[in-house]
Amino acid sequence: MKLHQLQALVAIADCGSIRGAARRLGLSQAALTKAVRELEAQQQLPLLIRHVSGVTFTEFGAALLSHARLVVGQLERAEAELSLLRGHAEGRLSVGVTPFIELTFLPAVVRRFRAKMPHVRLELFEGLSAVSLPRLRNGELDFVVAPHIPAMPAQEFECEDLLLYQNVVIARQGHPLENSSSLHQLLEADWVVNYSPTSYEPFMHNLFWQHGAQIDEQRLVRAHSLTLLLSLVRHADMFSYCPEPLLVAEPMLEWIRVMTLEQQFETGKLGIISRRDTTRSVAAKCFVDCLIQEIRRCARSASAVDCRLSEKLTLLI
Repeated sequence: MKLHQLQALVAIADCGSIRGAARRLGLSQAALTKAVRELEAQQQLPLLIRHVSGVTFTEFGAALLSHARLVVGQLERAEAELSLLRGHAEGRLSVGVTPFIELTFLPAVVRRFRAKMPHVRLELFEGLSAVSLPRLRNGELDFVVAPHIPAMPAQEFECEDLLLYQNVVIARQGHPLENSSSLHQLLEADWVVNYSPTSYEPFMHNLFWQHGAQIDEQRLVRAHSLTLLLSLVRHADMFSYCPEPLLVAEPMLEWIRVMTLEQQFETGKLGIISRRDTTRSVAAKCFVDCLIQEIRRCARSASAVDCRLSEKLTLLI
């Protein structure tokens, strides 16, 4: 396989068409089509299905695409790294960030990072695990700041621990069941939750099964963004389960209620999750350093806002 062939596959997947991919790569449509057809001929497999409205990937093309993204992404990171080392201070950094970091530490972290590396193109993704881990796996993200998931494949990912926190069950203030004292009283209600396919069993065990609670799975709605999740908690009378530090963020202060339940839940651990055996770039190291500096600053701060947050965290750094 040749690099330009893999770049063609990635561009087609991102743009959804041969025309868009050719424009993105600065090639003619004929040249791009030739690259893909040569790759198909070499592998003796159909990779694309061409339609009038665009293209889709065959199962063979989809399988190869995941590897192509890793190869192309790693090369781009190498080029950006060398550019930084040459003193050109340019590059790209893509980071997935879990919501409670996004709504608490992230603004100050980004300010620190931009002051140190103003020419690095920073791309941030809301890092709910079901969304961020697949993107990390296929090379779209450099790393993720997210909870450590026990079922996370150790052969694929490694985690640098940062802090501990408690998980809690939440509802809106004024919910008809807000005075319930046991998880078992909430099993006939609807829930909005987030988990990745690999974390389904640990998630269900921690929230329900270890307490002898069996819930009809039709009661569970999976939401892949924080906005969706909070909207359903606030306006659809659903319960949810989330890190307690998230609740000190301004959007939640006025309407969220933490359920006081007799059940205890496992302590969560947050860290920097990376693909195993990858080298952290200069820009990535700088971002992580900025994050650690901001977490430590908050822990030392006497301001009321910082104290509300830091008292819900146990630092591991």
